[in-house]
Parts: sequence; C-alpha cells; structure tokens
Amino acid sequence: MRIALVFSLLTALTQIGGVSYLAGRWLAHRGEITRRSTRLAVFLLLYASATIAASFTAPFFGRVPLSCFGDGSLQIQSPLYCALNRNFVTTEAKRAAEALSVAIDLEFPGTITLVLDANFPFLDGFPLLPHLSHDDGRKLDIAFYYRDEKGTPLNRAVRSPIGYFAFEEPAPGTQLPCAERDDLLTLRWNMGFLQGFFPAWMLDEARTGAALRWLALEGPEFGVERIFIEPHLAQRLGVVHPNVRFQGCRAARHDDHIHFQVTE
Repeated sequence: MRIALVFSLLTALTQIGGVSYLAGRWLAHRGEITRRSTRLAVFLLLYASATIAASFTAPFFGRVPLSCFGDGSLQIQSPLYCALNRNFVTTEAKRAAEALSVAIDLEFPGTITLVLDANFPFLDGFPLLPHLSHDDGRKLDIAFYYRDEKGTPLNRAVRSPIGYFAFEEPAPGTQLPCAERDDLLTLRWNMGFLQGFFPAWMLDEARTGAALRWLALEGPEFGVERIFIEPHLAQRLGVVHPNVRFQGCRAARHDDHIHFQVTE
C-alpha cells in the first residue's frame, strides 16, 4: 500500500518520479541495500538522470524544455518547476513566450518575464495537477509583474515563493462571476489564510497590462488562441478581446497569473 501511494504521488507530481522510485527499489533489492540514506541516494540519482534524459527525449513527443538556466528576458520563476519536470511546452508555445518576453523587454527595458507551470515532457492527456488543463504542451502560465511599496518596479520578483496564490483581490462592488456559487468539486481556492504572509507589493499594471495586450493582439501571429485571467483584472487592465476569457468557476483563480495556450 505504501509503495503504491509513493508511486502515485511521485507520478502525479513529476510524471517520471514514480518510475524512478520503482527502479530504485528494484536496484536496492538486487544490491541488498538496506540503509535508507543509500536507498534515497539511489532514487535521487535515478530521478536526476531521468530528468536530464527527458530534455533530450521530449522532442520525440512534440515538446521542448524551457531553459532552467537561461539568463535572457524569459526565465523560469523557480528551480522547483524544472526539478518537477513542469517546464515543457510545444515549440509554438516556447516561441510565443520568447516573443512576449522580448516585446515587454523592449517596451520596459531590463524586464524579465517569469514562467510558472508549463507541462510535463510526455503523453498528451496526462494531467499536471492541480491544473485542469496543461496536459498537451500547449499551455503556459506567466507570472505578473510587481512594484514595491514605494512604487518602484521589481524585476524577477513575485509575491509568492512559487508565483501562485498571492491573489489580486477585486475592488469592492465588482461583479464577480462565481459569487453565487458554492461548488463542492472545485479548484477555486481563495487561500485566505496565506494572504497575510505575502509582501504588500502592488501589481505593475503597466507591464502586466502590456503583456496581456500583447498576448491578445500580437500573440495570434505566434499561435496564441486563448488567454485566461480573472474578468475583474482584464477590466482593470483595460484589455477587452475575444481571446481573453474567464476560465470557469471550477478552475483555479487566475488573478495571480496569466494563462495562455497556442493552437495545435
């Protein structure tokens, strides 16, 4: 039971971690390794090797990795996304993200655009929890841009350690699409207990609005076909476009990041 639980958890979190875990147990059994520290080391070595191998084999499945060590205008927000193999996209999605980051850097020199969750390296339809989509390489989340308490633009900085769950709350009186709903099966968590732990930085409306506008107006040239953000933020940022949509009341809140997807 424990083996099945660990296998399922590692597979859900990393896609390839479960297989690495079973392989590590088999090697430890064959080698009569009993020390837990050694068994853990074997697993970590196998997992690291599989993660590196995924970067070379994912293109055969139509996906490429976003660089974990890039120093340009597009960077991954946390090494955690690379360690969990959540940094893979189609070539078209990577091209769109790179073009977006270049455009924002040109308009606001020195700005780095941060990537959050992308997709796993293999198999269309394999879920990237807790997302309802992100299962075919075509989806990618982009972090918001922020200013500090004095209004100074921040670079490569997000309010949450992983870029998620630090929500931009709607203004009082704003009409909310899910206000009257109380779904039991939903990922629309408010995370109220966390909000006080995040720094009181302000949303950089100029840069975040520019990114949303670029995705809506210029993005289709790069295959961008759908963008998710909370309606109150789209209104606040002044971006109205058929491609800018509400993700629905059962999906996670999207007032902590921008989600976009490209065509097949």
